[in-house]
Amino acid sequence: MVIIIMGVSGSGKSTVGSRLAEELGWVFYDADDFHNEANREKMSRGIPLTDEDRAAWLAALRELIQKNEPCVLACSALKESYRATLRVNERVQFVYLKGSYAEIEARMQSRAGHFMPVQLLKSQFETLEEPGDALTVKITQPLKDIIQLIRKGLAL
Repeated sequence: MVIIIMGVSGSGKSTVGSRLAEELGWVFYDADDFHNEANREKMSRGIPLTDEDRAAWLAALRELIQKNEPCVLACSALKESYRATLRVNERVQFVYLKGSYAEIEARMQSRAGHFMPVQLLKSQFETLEEPGDALTVKITQPLKDIIQLIRKGLAL
């Protein structure tokens, strides 16, 4: 199984994904690590990525998923078309970390050292196409409860 923890920047994808992978004894990947330098530079300047910018990134993630190793991937996967690219087989499961703009903005303002600036949050929410086929978990719960809900929801 490949579990993709998705949502806008600041929703907790990396924190939740790394903890879940640790509990399962699986490999954890952060999709941010697969962006090329041009994309990272663009985002750090507060410029939203286009679908064209994301094409090579999505292709690299798809290639990773096709290795069929059990893993957890933290990935925004904001649009259905992006999720369709990543859904290489029935073993790919999406978990959507859902939060309000205000909740996530507060989180982003308190974190340090991340290349994604708070000013891009608006474009993230504008791009977001909420999934109808993902396990949805509210981000306002404690981390241990989020992990428990994911494990129960995906029968892990």
